[in-house]
Amino acid sequence: MNHLTSLTLRRSLTALALSATALWAQAAEGEIKKIDKAQAKVTLKHGEIKNLDMPPMTMAFKAKPAQLLEGLNEGDRVSFTADKVDGQYVVTQIKKLP
Repeated sequence: MNHLTSLTLRRSLTALALSATALWAQAAEGEIKKIDKAQAKVTLKHGEIKNLDMPPMTMAFKAKPAQLLEGLNEGDRVSFTADKVDGQYVVTQIKKLP
């Protein structure tokens, strides 16, 4: 690998890491009320979701990808990011809080 390729790769990885950090900075917190793995949906009682200009409420979200729901259970406290995709609210990242 030459110096230019190595430098480009390092810059790309740094940009990717910053993007992931920015996504979690927008994270909301909530409690899982229901999980429907067959439909890849999770119902969350959540706080404000700033990037969606959404107040606290309880609602269902599609999980994309569906594997995000693996290892989660009703009653778990979570941190998550959500977005509106094709007119549908979607959880794009989710992790259980300690």
